[in-house]
Amino acid sequence: MSTAWVVKLAFGSSPCLPFTSRNVCRRLTVRPIRYKVLVIDDEMMQSVRELRARGLSPQEIARSVGMRPAAVADLVRKLAAERNATNPGADVVDCWVNAGWSTGLSVAGHPEWRDPGSDDSTGGLISAVVAHRRRHRRSVTVCVYLIDAYCLGVKNATGPDAMDDQALRRFIDHVFNGYDAPPEPAPIELVRDLVLGAAEYAHGLGFAPHPDFEHARAHLGAWAAPSAITFGCHGKPT
Repeated sequence: MSTAWVVKLAFGSSPCLPFTSRNVCRRLTVRPIRYKVLVIDDEMMQSVRELRARGLSPQEIARSVGMRPAAVADLVRKLAAERNATNPGADVVDCWVNAGWSTGLSVAGHPEWRDPGSDDSTGGLISAVVAHRRRHRRSVTVCVYLIDAYCLGVKNATGPDAMDDQALRRFIDHVFNGYDAPPEPAPIELVRDLVLGAAEYAHGLGFAPHPDFEHARAHLGAWAAPSAITFGCHGKPT
């Protein structure tokens, strides 16, 4: 079979370019993937930090922000080193809450506890996930808390359960799949004030937390009452 017929079979019967050896090579050339050249500023670091907190791998973060995977991996290692230097003896704690957690509530003294997805449809129901990771361990221990911030307090709690990173990502998707927006990374201090503050508020109304909360309580760590959050729908139980 001649070279021309081979090229015809490869590119079809009506090629855009004449069948010359130079054009065949040109058509077969593999173009390298081009990444955006981005400045690694504070905003970019924060984006990587938030995506990592949601459980994304460096490769997934790279696709999201349009950077080279190797560059993102370097940033992830840098963030981990900074966190280790801040508190070298402590577990790594990652937390997530549903968007709209603050609907009907007021927060005093913590402007950093932002809720970009305020949503009246949540009806005061809040889901929170807390994942603890030991230094240099691949597995995490996870607890989930379902809160009625308007009246009943801790309606349910599960864990602690052990899982790997891949299982954690699937688990987070499962916990928050009933909400319209993806979950928001949250500091452990916010989750403590939400969960333990809601339990304290409900206790004042005569409601006890779910029995399984006893097993998941220690996962939140020490807490100094009172909560910075005012519970009830605009301060009133409903």
